[in-house]
Amino acid sequence: MEFITQPWAWYVAGPVIALVMFLLYYFGERFGVSSNLETLCSIGGAGKFVDYFKIDWKENAWNLIFVAGSIVGGFISYYWLSPIDVVALNPQTVQDLADIGIQNAGTTYLPDEIFSIDTMLSLKGFLILIIAGIMVGFGARWAGGCTSGHAIVGLSNLELPSLISVIGFFIGGLVMTWFILPLLF
Repeated sequence: MEFITQPWAWYVAGPVIALVMFLLYYFGERFGVSSNLETLCSIGGAGKFVDYFKIDWKENAWNLIFVAGSIVGGFISYYWLSPIDVVALNPQTVQDLADIGIQNAGTTYLPDEIFSIDTMLSLKGFLILIIAGIMVGFGARWAGGCTSGHAIVGLSNLELPSLISVIGFFIGGLVMTWFILPLLF
């Protein structure tokens, strides 16, 4: 059981990801999570109102199963496979997080100041979730895919738009970490 609960080395995880990418490429499928939103909208009947959603959603049913598996896998990992030890964070990181109001950083994987139900139900937390969700959804559609689709599939297929998108994702992450997050907390 310890093998599963410990992080896997790059030389194990990398080839597994490469094998999955090869199999998807071989079977003519593309990996990504954000495309499931248009599939769900198509299932819900959005194609009656917007031509963009007039797609055969059954062709993407396998990807919906992948997302469902990700949710179930996340639940299983959180409740039964997460180590109970504190998270090994650099002391400077702990101090930086404390400076912006995130106390006890490293004692849990998900700090209560960001991920608790109370935070989510507060006006500030609710607004952050709504605005972030809209921005992520819009960005994923504007970029033609999400971070996983571009970074894993697009880069493995040597696609220039994916390289540009991934560079933009990293720049956005840095801006969020260094400038926006300290303003929010």
